[in-house]
Amino acid sequence: MSNTISVKLQSSPTELYKILKFEGLVASGGEAKQVIADGLVTVNGETETRKRKKIVAGDTIQFNGENMEIND
Repeated sequence: MSNTISVKLQSSPTELYKILKFEGLVASGGEAKQVIADGLVTVNGETETRKRKKIVAGDTIQFNGENMEIND
């Protein structure tokens, strides 16, 4: 069972790895970059391997059983 987290961006766009780090889903920015590079993160239903992918309001991110809806 997955949870949906509503994430409010401090600035838009925000890089994908920063959202994983700021939401506490990984321990560090380096770990965030690694899980993205390993193909473990999806954005809007598609596997995303670009660590610096720009995330904007309306996007959804899935990682490790968590769903995040991005708001501004």
